[in-house]
Parts: sequence; C-alpha cells; structure tokens
Amino acid sequence: MAARRIAKSSINWSALAERVPPNQKAQFAAFKIKSDVYMRAVMSNPETAPKIDWAHYKNLIPIPGLVDTFQKHYEALKVPYPPDNVTSQVETQAKEAKAEVESFKKSSEQRIAQYKKEIAHLNSLLPYNQMTMEDYRDSFPDLALDSANRPTFWPHNPEEQVGYVSKEQEAARAEHAKEH
Repeated sequence: MAARRIAKSSINWSALAERVPPNQKAQFAAFKIKSDVYMRAVMSNPETAPKIDWAHYKNLIPIPGLVDTFQKHYEALKVPYPPDNVTSQVETQAKEAKAEVESFKKSSEQRIAQYKKEIAHLNSLLPYNQMTMEDYRDSFPDLALDSANRPTFWPHNPEEQVGYVSKEQEAARAEHAKEH
C-alpha cells in the first residue's frame, strides 16, 4: 500500500537527468542518492502501525485500567497525511514559466530572422579587403566619413568629437534634472 501512495508522486529521473547541465551532474547524482536513501527508509516502514496484543499486557500489568487507557489512546491516534496545498501553485508557476519560454522563443525567432537578413546583406557586400572608401560609403552611409556634410576630427571616432556626451554623463544629467 505504501508503494502505491509514493508511486503517485514518483519522479521521472531519466527525463530530469536529460535537463541537468553538465556542470551540475555531480550535484544531481548526490541529490538522487539522497532521495533513494529516503525512499528506501520510507518503504521499509509498514503503512499501518503494528497490531498490539492488548490481552497479553492486561495479564502482565497489575494496575487496573492502565492498559485500557493506553489502548484507547493508541487506537484513537491518527497521524494525518499532510494535505497537498502547493501543487496548484507549482502548476501555476509551471504555466507561467512555459508562457515566458514561448514568448522568449518567439522573440528569439524574430531576432534570428533579423540577424539572418543582416548576415545576408553583409554577405552580399564586397569583402572589406577589396572595398574602396567609396564602396564603404555606399554600403554604410551612416558610418562612413563625410567631410563635406559631417566634418570630424582625427581619429574620427565619436568619443573625440566636439559635443560628445557619454551614456554615463547623460544618465548623470538626467538624474540631476530630476533632483532639481
């Protein structure tokens, strides 16, 4: 009977082992060993309490009514099986996690499609070692140097240009504006 009670909540260890990352296999094995030891300890106990020969103790103990009192209390003793009040919470969390995973998969598929387009575009361009400055300007108009419309100073990177504001400076200015 105990096997049926525990079999309801048994764990599919092989399916769980497939999902364990390689760097956590040792912890998983230790957890499984502890679980198996606990399971063996539970299974070694009978499901019901052993029967007591009350007549034998009534003949052995001279105090009248003592064995009857113990018998009444022993038979009235009921150890409740704890109620399952967390399965619904776990199932709710599992549904939420599954929805998050599906949402992440959809957004990942969209990003992958976008990156594939970018890769296809980059593959359609001339290799950089064969590209002239004019080819680069035509392929990347926003990154190419344009001395007529957007003059810059050497070394022509954003940090060295007049009026450049770093992200940290922008954040500090925004924080300062909130305070005042």
